[in-house]
Amino acid sequence: MSGNVSEEMKDTKNEEIDLQEEKVNAETADVQEPDTSGQESEAGAGEDGTEPDKECAGESDSKGKKGFSAKKKKKDKKDEQIEELTDRLKRTMAEFDNFRKRTEKEKSAMYEIGAKDIIEKILPVVDNFERGLATVSEEEAKTAFAEGMDKIYKQLLKTLEDAGVSPIDAVGKPFDPDYHNAVMHVDDESFGENIVAEEFQKGYLYRDSVVRHSMVKVAN
Repeated sequence: MSGNVSEEMKDTKNEEIDLQEEKVNAETADVQEPDTSGQESEAGAGEDGTEPDKECAGESDSKGKKGFSAKKKKKDKKDEQIEELTDRLKRTMAEFDNFRKRTEKEKSAMYEIGAKDIIEKILPVVDNFERGLATVSEEEAKTAFAEGMDKIYKQLLKTLEDAGVSPIDAVGKPFDPDYHNAVMHVDDESFGENIVAEEFQKGYLYRDSVVRHSMVKVAN
C-alpha cells in the first residue's frame, strides 16, 4: 500500500510540474514580441526614398536657389559691365563729336586767317593798279598797253570777288569804326555830321570780316 501511495505522490508531483510548465508557456506566449513593423516601415521609407526624397528635394531646392541666386548675381554683374561700357561708349562718341566740331571750326578759322593773310598781300598790288590807271590820260587810255593793264586789273578784281572779297562802301556813309579808319576831320557843310567825306585808301571785306579798314576823312 505504501508503494501505491508513493506512486500517487509521484503522479501528483508530475502533474504539478506539468501545470507549472504550461503556465510558464502560457505566460511566455502572452508576452508580445516587439513590433518591428514601424521600424521596418521607417527603414523601408528610408530605403525606398520617401523621407530621403523630401530631404533630397529640400537639398536640391536649396542648391537650385543658391545656383539661381549666384547666376542672377553673375548676370547682374554682366549687366553692370554692359551699362558701364555703353556709358563709356556714349561719352567717347560725344567727345569725338565735340572734337570733330572743334576741329572743323579751328580748320575753318585757320583757313580764313590764311586767306585773309594772302588777300592782305594782294591788296597793295590792286592799289598800285588803281594808282597807275588813275594817271593815264584819255589819249593814253586808248592805247593797247593801257587797255591791257585795265583788263588785268578787272580780272584781278573779279578773282578776288569770286573768292569772297568785296570793297567797303565809305564815301557818303556814316562813319563806322568797325569798317572805317578816320585819319582826318574836316568842316564841310555839304556833308552831314560824322559822314565820310573822302576815301584815301579803299577797305575790303573777306566774307563778313574786315581784311583792311577804309582810310577816310570824316566831316564834323
